[in-house]
Amino acid sequence: MKTAIYPGSFDPVTLGHLNIIKRAAACFDRLIVCVMINSKKQGMFTPEERVELLKKATARFPNVEVDYSEGLLAAYAKRRRAHVVVKGLRAVSDFEQEVQMAVINRKLNPGLETMFLASSEKYTYLSSTIVKEMARYGADLGEFLPREIVDDVNRRMQELQERKD
Repeated sequence: MKTAIYPGSFDPVTLGHLNIIKRAAACFDRLIVCVMINSKKQGMFTPEERVELLKKATARFPNVEVDYSEGLLAAYAKRRRAHVVVKGLRAVSDFEQEVQMAVINRKLNPGLETMFLASSEKYTYLSSTIVKEMARYGADLGEFLPREIVDDVNRRMQELQERKD
C-alpha cells in the first residue's frame, strides 16, 4: 500500500489545501494529512482543533487520515511507513524552501521522496495567513475555506477579538 503524507500547519485549512488533498488522495492508497507544529508560529487554533477541522473538511475522502506531530517530518514518515511527502507549491518563491526541506528530509530518511503539486491557478494567492486577515475584518470566507469550517473560523476570530477588547 502506497502511503503519502501531506504536512502543514493548516491554521486553518483552506480550499487551496483541500485541492491538494483531493489531488494527492487520488494518487495514493492512503494520504495522511499531518498537522505539523511550527514553533515559530502562534496558532489561531490548537493542533487538536486543527485536526478536528481537517477531519470535518476531509470526511468525504475515504483514504485520507488526519493526524498531528510535534517532531521531525522525516521521523514521523518512518514511523508511519510513508515513503512520499506531498507539498503544494503556490509560486516559484515556495520552491526554494521546499526543495531545501525535501533534501534535508531525504538525508534524515533516505527512503523518503517529495512530490510537488502545483496549486490550481485559482488558489495560488490563497494562504491561511490571508484567510485569517480577511476573517479579522469580517469578510465572507465562503470562497476561501471549506464550507464545513467557515463558522468555526468566524467564531474563533470573534473570540480572539473579544479577548483583545
